[in-house]
Amino acid sequence: MNCIRCGATAVTERPDRTAHGYRRFRCRACGKQFNERAGTRLNRAQYPSDVIALVVLWRLRYKLSLRDLPEMFLIRGIVFSYEAVRDWEAKLTPALAEGLRRHRRGKAGRGWHVDETYIKVNGQWRYLYRAIDRNGALVDVMFSEHRDMAAAKAFFRSAKTVTDVTPERVTTDGHDSYPKAIRTTLGEDVQHRTSRYLNNRLEQDHRGIKGRYQPMRAFKCPYSAGRFCRAYDELRNFLRSRSRPNQQVSAGHRRLQFLRRTATVMNMLKAA
Repeated sequence: MNCIRCGATAVTERPDRTAHGYRRFRCRACGKQFNERAGTRLNRAQYPSDVIALVVLWRLRYKLSLRDLPEMFLIRGIVFSYEAVRDWEAKLTPALAEGLRRHRRGKAGRGWHVDETYIKVNGQWRYLYRAIDRNGALVDVMFSEHRDMAAAKAFFRSAKTVTDVTPERVTTDGHDSYPKAIRTTLGEDVQHRTSRYLNNRLEQDHRGIKGRYQPMRAFKCPYSAGRFCRAYDELRNFLRSRSRPNQQVSAGHRRLQFLRRTATVMNMLKAA
């Protein structure tokens, strides 16, 4: 471990530990004392990192409200409020989303299905741009307060940057902003198809975020909506058991895959 202040490698481990059992270190170069969580978003958290990571994971993965999670952990003897859940989610989900986005860089297919769906934010309908490839893998997701040319261009630029892939074919609905946005951001050679029936796969895929955010009784601000929707879709895509439609996956392999990927997510959250 390197020093969090000067970056020196001359670090010695102290014999005592923190109240949560984390190791303490001291830098021989600058004298800085720190522990395993120093420099992370959970440095001064009152609870162990694995508990906080599990709370955020369950918050994103399952249809649980802010008040459901404190009750579930209260049965296990761990006491915190729903405001703590809100705070942990705000701190850790951006880092988790970025980590998962880097993980899938260059893995998207060349055929994209793009569409926007509606979500309610502070009593008003807003837009969530989403794209998947022909195998159902996530390409990108972006929250927008408007449905116009600027939003479409921003979404295609983001999708191209995240995936590091230029598609050969893009399927959308008949909205007027898509043809020019595709030509401008993706290139003239990209084939553009407009048909509601060819986008049925994506329309069905919208059920994921729709079913997750509706029990939350909508969002209160655009920033939290964009943050949650991005982290949810990234986690959902990372934990999906099938890499292509109608793929046969045994129950045992699905469980093993889920445990391995969940462990990866937990490590990302604890290191955020």
